[in-house]
Amino acid sequence: MSDAVELPLCDARALEEGGRAWVWEVQEYGRPLRAFALRFGGQVRAYLNRCVHVPTEMDWQPGEFFDTDRRWIICSIHGATYEPADGRCVGGPCARGRLKPVAVAERDGQVYWYPSRDIQPPSADPAPAGTPP
Repeated sequence: MSDAVELPLCDARALEEGGRAWVWEVQEYGRPLRAFALRFGGQVRAYLNRCVHVPTEMDWQPGEFFDTDRRWIICSIHGATYEPADGRCVGGPCARGRLKPVAVAERDGQVYWYPSRDIQPPSADPAPAGTPP
């Protein structure tokens, strides 16, 4: 990821194992939505905050994505359950779907995220309607 643009996301200490996620604003193909980063198995993982079953935000309280056992990411709306390590659906109405990952890295006590072609930071100046990005 050395050639990619990296953006500071949060202090690494803000992400406790199986704890509250860091939620932030992004744009996917120019549409605003949120992403979240959490720590699982000692690693920071990040995904778009959008259930595969129905495109809705999944946290049951702000930043709370884990089930009561702190083992699975669970959608608060329909109970779709995902593997935190790779976003793969493991139960519920999400079939064989997978959460869309957001590239992150942890280094020197800081978590960074890496925009991609389709996932970008929110625009400070939204383009007027009908204007190509």
